[in-house]
Amino acid sequence: MSKFSRTLPPFRADVVGSFLRPEALKEARRRRQESAISAEELRRIEDDEIRGLVEKEKAAGLQGVTDGEFRRSWWHLDFMWGLEGIEKKTVASGYRFHDENTRAESVRLTGKIRFGSHPFLKDFAFLNSIAGDAVARQTIPSPAQLWAELFRTGNEAETKAVYPDSDELKRDVIQAYRDAIQAFYRAGCRNLQLDDCTWGMMVDPNYWSAVRQSGGDPDRQAQLFADLDRLAVKGRPADMAVTMHVCRGNYHSTWASSGGYEPIAETLFGNVDVDAFYLEYDSDRAGGFEPLRFIRNQMVVLGLVTSKSPVLEDPEQIKRRIAEAQKYLPLERLCLSPQCGFASTEEGNRLTEEDQWNKIRLIRKTAAEIWG
Repeated sequence: MSKFSRTLPPFRADVVGSFLRPEALKEARRRRQESAISAEELRRIEDDEIRGLVEKEKAAGLQGVTDGEFRRSWWHLDFMWGLEGIEKKTVASGYRFHDENTRAESVRLTGKIRFGSHPFLKDFAFLNSIAGDAVARQTIPSPAQLWAELFRTGNEAETKAVYPDSDELKRDVIQAYRDAIQAFYRAGCRNLQLDDCTWGMMVDPNYWSAVRQSGGDPDRQAQLFADLDRLAVKGRPADMAVTMHVCRGNYHSTWASSGGYEPIAETLFGNVDVDAFYLEYDSDRAGGFEPLRFIRNQMVVLGLVTSKSPVLEDPEQIKRRIAEAQKYLPLERLCLSPQCGFASTEEGNRLTEEDQWNKIRLIRKTAAEIWG
């Protein structure tokens, strides 16, 4: 078996999960919002578009496939809205990015958090049924991300009204994720990815300053997030790969935070027992590879190709950067991917579908030259 070949995720040439929504899908979602088509009609269109996407993923040589998050509006909120005890709400303002704000939506806690008959289970079953010889991947927000949303500005009072005891909330969040992992496993999932921007925010010095100014303790918060993520995946099935993607924000080709992984590397890499970390390394905002020295036995997928711009990276520069990363991890424990998905929300990044596939072809070709 060559160095390129891996039968378990992550794969040498990989992706993070989301893809640009095709125009037919965007139009169908608009028509559904206007009640011009039924929910069943929308789902049939989603099914068709996901079939086409999976065919393209496999044709591009990807060993792991996703449904592009085509049924979602957000990378994280749709999963949260599907949990028992949580409903959708409109808020005063959206998430703040470098030069624009998102739509203003969030969660409202209405009861105890449980993982029940979540709609994502049906969505995954469909993906798994069409994946063929590829590995179907399910992406969901991390436990720490859910916690952060529950205490986002405007949500704290509602959260504390249901959970005056934060320890009980912690137990329920962990149990909900353990139940989710088992449910996806029973549905056939062997590749589950936890997406997380909380760690991506904590790399930013401005974030640490803001937490301290508000009377908080960023070190204690980091340990809480590590405990949530670590305990949630504890006891997962041995033949199920659980990975984590750490992001500094990816909305309409803009970003939310800056800073290297050093402030959180020891806490995150040393405590959260996932099989691999997908790490953003497509710009100077990500810092150097030195924090990789805290990686224990995990694989690391280097996000050296940006999903924010149509400009193709120089493959020789990618190879040089991977050589730099080898100072801290051997080549056999490294893989290559975009730094994030191409459409973390349904708006998508500012590039075309052809640009998107050009990026993936570049990743596949470069990975084959490095590990093949």
